[in-house]
Amino acid sequence: MNRLIIENLHAGYGAVPVLHDVSLEVNEAELVALLGTNGNGKSTLLICIMGFIKPTSGRILLEWDGQVTSLTDLPPHEIVRRGLSIVPEGRRLVPNLTVEENLQLAGSSPAVRGALQRNLSFCYDTFPILKERRNQAAGSMSGGQQQLLAIARCLMTSPKVIVIDEPSVGLAPIVVGQVIDTVRTLQQNTQLTILMAEQSFFQAINVASRAYVLAHGRVTRHFDDAAAIDHDELRRAMLGAV
Repeated sequence: MNRLIIENLHAGYGAVPVLHDVSLEVNEAELVALLGTNGNGKSTLLICIMGFIKPTSGRILLEWDGQVTSLTDLPPHEIVRRGLSIVPEGRRLVPNLTVEENLQLAGSSPAVRGALQRNLSFCYDTFPILKERRNQAAGSMSGGQQQLLAIARCLMTSPKVIVIDEPSVGLAPIVVGQVIDTVRTLQQNTQLTILMAEQSFFQAINVASRAYVLAHGRVTRHFDDAAAIDHDELRRAMLGAV
């Protein structure tokens, strides 16, 4: 089985612990939601997966094509080479570069450079608005369009697994729904494996197959059928009450 596995992960910033014994897994071709309010460790978990902070204990494993690779101690660029990529909170585009220049920059690493034109064509086919705006400065686009560009930039690395951090941040409510629906459509059309952290939890569970709730740095609930989640039960889980 192809999957990303997090086992008994503890992590934080210096002497400040944030994550406590976190375990979860994301199977191939799943869209799994990581739910929680601000300050409960969602972003910390994702940047830990991507190697930007190191866990104090626990393991991060990529089990793929019969091989098990430990990502726990790898630097971020090596984790990207192994097939993971992140859509960061706040998008973090290069605002003065054009849409196409942002995409080309993401696809220029030696590991995926040979697929640059193919990946670029795929991104433009997937997000036609980006092809239309390819010569426009990224910073001059709307928030929703910038979020699509951030997702497309992620795709330029030919990922097996994508982690998406708070795609709703800074967007109007109607745009949040459009972006999250776009993530679902992308996953369904490509069978990508996606772990999406989101605090707009009702919209997130509408597109996810499973969901984990992170409260106070711990996984307090795992819902193995996101479509059947009781909203009151979810609210209690988000507060760490169950």
